[in-house]
Amino acid sequence: MKNHLNKPYFTTTEAAKILGISRIAIFKRIKKGQLAAERYGRNYLIKKETIEALGGALTDQRKKEITENIECIFKEYGEALRLLGKE
Repeated sequence: MKNHLNKPYFTTTEAAKILGISRIAIFKRIKKGQLAAERYGRNYLIKKETIEALGGALTDQRKKEITENIECIFKEYGEALRLLGKE
C-alpha cells in the first residue's frame, strides 16, 4: 500500500480517490451494505482495514492492463458499438 494509507479512517472523498471510483459509488456501496462505514455527523468514515481489504488503489500496471483491454475491445467490436450507439 502507498504511504497515504497511514490514517486509521478515511472520508468518502479520500476512499473514492484511493479506490479509483466516484464518491457516488462509495455512497451506493455504503447504502447497500457492501462497504462498512461509520456515520460521523453528516459524513461517513471508512476504516483503513476496509479499504485495504478492497485492494486499495489501482496500480499503474493494472490501469495499463485495463486500458489495453478497452482498446482491444474497441478494435474488435468498434463498428458494432458505433451501431449500438446510434440506436
